[in-house]
Amino acid sequence: MRLYFDTPYVAKCYLNEAGGEAVRSLARGASELCSSALVIAELSCVFLRHVREGSLTRAMAGRLRQYFLKDLEDEVWSLVPVSEATLRRIEVSTRSLPRTVYLRAGDAIHLVSALEAGFDEIWTNDRHLLAAAPHLGIRGRTVE
Repeated sequence: MRLYFDTPYVAKCYLNEAGGEAVRSLARGASELCSSALVIAELSCVFLRHVREGSLTRAMAGRLRQYFLKDLEDEVWSLVPVSEATLRRIEVSTRSLPRTVYLRAGDAIHLVSALEAGFDEIWTNDRHLLAAAPHLGIRGRTVE
């Protein structure tokens, strides 16, 4: 079973956050774990936020970064490139969205990246992404 995780779900694979064990259990059962290449930048910012908030030391965050980068090297994660074509597809897709849909650029990149990689669902706990997903033609799933 191939799974696409957005950044918060990738983060739960490395951090002891609420719902993390359930996400890690889901990940262990996957034949392939995918995300957008955007996750590299976003996850580094997640680790920085945890340092800023005091839940991680810089040394701990550094070790987690190294675990993630090693997992990329070992192809634990398959990353979907963020191309100009991806960004243009987002631009076209957002034209007809209802004005009530709250869609951030990072979420749009994850949704379209998942679609481009052939997924019909995306795993996340992000309420805005979950609400926007059906408008872009993909199902939002959560384990929490």
